[in-house]
Amino acid sequence: MKKLVVKKDIPCMACLECVRACSVSFYKEFNEDLSCIRITAKGSGAKPMTCIQCGKCARACEAGAITQNPKTGIYMINKKLCTACGKCAEVCPMQVMVTPAEGPTTKCIACGICVKACPMELLEIVEK
Repeated sequence: MKKLVVKKDIPCMACLECVRACSVSFYKEFNEDLSCIRITAKGSGAKPMTCIQCGKCARACEAGAITQNPKTGIYMINKKLCTACGKCAEVCPMQVMVTPAEGPTTKCIACGICVKACPMELLEIVEK
C-alpha cells in the first residue's frame, strides 16, 4: 500500500510549504482549508496531519464515490459520483478531507507534491 508518512526524527517547522503546494496544485490558490495536509500544534512544536488511508471515508460514503485502488491501496474519490454531502469528512480521524464550498470533496492521493515542497524533508511516500 502506498502511503504518505511523516518521518519521526525530524521536527516540523510549520512553514506551511506542504500545505501551500497541495492547495495551489489542486485549487490554484494558497488556502489552508483546501489542502489535504494539515499542520497542527503539538506541544511546543508542530505536526503534519496526513491521510492514513484507513478507509473510514469510503465506508461512510453513501454514494459509493470512494473506492480503494487495488494496486496502490489509496482511497480515491470519484468526482462524478461524489454528492459533497460531507459524511466522509465527518468520520475522518485525521481531519484532512477537503470540502470546498463548491464541487466534490477531495482527499490525499499520495501524489508527493507536499513531499517535494517540504524543506525539512519530513514527508515521504512509502510502500507499506
